[in-house]
Amino acid sequence: MGDRAADPQDPAEADPLVRAYLDHVRFEKRLADRTCTLYRLDLERLQSLATAAGVALVSVQPVHIRGWVARMHSQGRSGRGIALILSGWRGFYTWLGREGRIPANPVQGVRAPRAPKPLPKALGVDQAVQLAEHAEPDDHPWLEARDAAMVELLYGCGLRVAELTGLDVVASESALREGRGWIDLQAAEVQVQGKGSKRRTVPLGQAALEALQRWLAVRAQRPGLLQTPAPGASSQALALFPGWRGTRLQSHAVRQRLKRRSVQAGLATPVHPHMLRHSFASHLLQSSGDLRAVQELLGHASITTTQVYTRLDFQHLARAYDAAHPRARRK
Repeated sequence: MGDRAADPQDPAEADPLVRAYLDHVRFEKRLADRTCTLYRLDLERLQSLATAAGVALVSVQPVHIRGWVARMHSQGRSGRGIALILSGWRGFYTWLGREGRIPANPVQGVRAPRAPKPLPKALGVDQAVQLAEHAEPDDHPWLEARDAAMVELLYGCGLRVAELTGLDVVASESALREGRGWIDLQAAEVQVQGKGSKRRTVPLGQAALEALQRWLAVRAQRPGLLQTPAPGASSQALALFPGWRGTRLQSHAVRQRLKRRSVQAGLATPVHPHMLRHSFASHLLQSSGDLRAVQELLGHASITTTQVYTRLDFQHLARAYDAAHPRARRK
């Protein structure tokens, strides 16, 4: 509510309808004092705009509301702030309609400007490689091998964190039945169970393949963890990435380990799993330009979801242009 600074003083010349409505929300609806204050500020603004336009409050039309919304937006007010103001105005005119003062609500159907959708955060190529190649000398070898393999799968395959934690070491009946994925080292592929129970196959790059082979060799030394499916084998025993106690690693634990690893690697920004998925998509698109292939690898149902990465790619190109082209340099 930072767009609506409170003023504790009531206006001296408030419209009688505004005063009546504020009494209604204060005494009949019993709204909180803070809410009533914000409603009053919104209606003061409405009354001021209507007076400047030479129109009575009961004669305001949708065209007036849209014009005032456009003006507030051009003056820098956020879409969220405008939406809150419109909500206050809409409530006032809804009340006027119930009182029989107006035939229709002029705010009904008017929406605030959409806030720009933020771009997904992605690491630069050098940062991503720095994280992937980082090793924790002080960590237990078991943890280091596991975390290195997780980073390679997140960045090298673009997996979601839930897809990562749902992987088994091998295919099994329980994995198929319970909707889990698995790795296929021989084919150098990951079988992923994605959103909407949709399966997809993602190729394993050389770095990811080697990291997985190292991790599986270490994992084989842990008691209670299976390398091959057995009748009645539990989901925990087949988990590709277990914790210390042998149970399947949870998403929050992956986030904690990745954040710690990124700090230890010297990255300025703590990294979360989805940032590596964004980095995978952005770097692949920069190199190949094949939007349809990136869509398939990410498991997006619609290509419009993948197209956000074209904006990231354009930013990369724009920075390269600004840095390199002689006509882009500013004196």
